[in-house]
Amino acid sequence: MLRTLFGTLIMVSLWHAPLQASDFPVADKVVVEKGARKLHLLKDGEAFRSYNIALGIRPEGTKQHEGDYRTPEGRYLLDMRNPDSEFFLSIHISYPNRDDVSQARSKGLDPGGAIMIHGQPNTPTRSEAYYRTQDWTNGCIAVSNSDMIDIWLMTANNTPIEILP
Repeated sequence: MLRTLFGTLIMVSLWHAPLQASDFPVADKVVVEKGARKLHLLKDGEAFRSYNIALGIRPEGTKQHEGDYRTPEGRYLLDMRNPDSEFFLSIHISYPNRDDVSQARSKGLDPGGAIMIHGQPNTPTRSEAYYRTQDWTNGCIAVSNSDMIDIWLMTANNTPIEILP
């Protein structure tokens, strides 16, 4: 009886322990499949979490310049976090890289920037269903707010991200 009571007390105390970032696996790579509208967190080459995403309102093709509403394709880093963005959390993607800048400038264009993984708008202007079912960003990668918490906790600065067509 005492053993059962002791076991129950331990289980209850563990169940009520607050979760910390160290309680989650940390991705060593992020892969985005634009065509499948999926973001995958990988550890040692294996996806351990996958999320539905929304993209820029012109999702086909890679970003070529500021204002084209496309999400870039290529290899970048998650290089900065913003807990106070106009969206529910955001993590900056290191777009543009040297190739992106070179290609845009060869056409006399600005490559743009401020490409993020982010949650939903803090001040929505459309229905929840719209944000869940449409590509609606200016070129960013959007997820639900609960998914954004997971991604925030399970990635570190300078995690590589590969964005595929």
